[in-house]
Amino acid sequence: MFNLQGKVALVTGGSRGLGRADALALARAGADVIITDILVESDTEGAATAEKYGALAQVMKSTGAVYAEQTRDEIRTMGRRSAAYKMDVTDKAQVDAVIARVKEEFGAIHILINNAGTLDHVTQIENQSTELWERDLRVNLTGAFNCSQAVWPIMKEQGWGRIINMASVAGTLGGFGQASYATTKAGLLGLTKTLALEGARYGITCNAIVPGIIATEAYNMSNPKMKERMEARTAFKRPGQPEDIAHAIVFLVSEEAGYITGQGLPVAGGIDLFTF
Repeated sequence: MFNLQGKVALVTGGSRGLGRADALALARAGADVIITDILVESDTEGAATAEKYGALAQVMKSTGAVYAEQTRDEIRTMGRRSAAYKMDVTDKAQVDAVIARVKEEFGAIHILINNAGTLDHVTQIENQSTELWERDLRVNLTGAFNCSQAVWPIMKEQGWGRIINMASVAGTLGGFGQASYATTKAGLLGLTKTLALEGARYGITCNAIVPGIIATEAYNMSNPKMKERMEARTAFKRPGQPEDIAHAIVFLVSEEAGYITGQGLPVAGGIDLFTF
């Protein structure tokens, strides 16, 4: 089951965390995988790019938590084709150029994982930054729109496609101090349903993953007391692992999930249940 041989997948924000786990899981299932990210190891302008996109990007760059090309190399050792490209999902012209390059070099794009996102704008509503609000809209929501629109004609022509949007429980439950993040993640669920409706006649499905707290590099840098409080809200009393998300994605992009579309699948350890 879940054999993705012959499929070409593109993962945005694939340099670390959930995106990296997704890319590796897709490759293990047989897919050729392209990783895109604003941060790529060999990019000589990486520091300037990180500064442009905020504190979290700067931390990841400064600590060396950038694995786009390393992930590409790991995938190639599995016998799959792979590439790592610098791509800013908010730059529509750049997105269109990268998608065209992938289509030319790999011959197809069957799977798109809209994983790129920001989550470092945490403050209550009266202190939310207008600049960061706009950034979060551009990255988290418009970025997914840009990438989906770019691959749409390719998937229509193929008569087969899978799009996965990375939402969040913040988009379904709200997030204290996360107005911009929660809003964009809720917006992704609306985009998911619309793409599902429009894509069904062309053999394109679109679903969303709704993660809870996942032990990524960013989460592990969080305040320990805050992590303890969040973990206590889950039924399992622990965070999930990036692989938990990746395994759900492999299922949703497989032939076996071909009749599932327009859904938001919680992979959240029961954080949305009444726990005490």
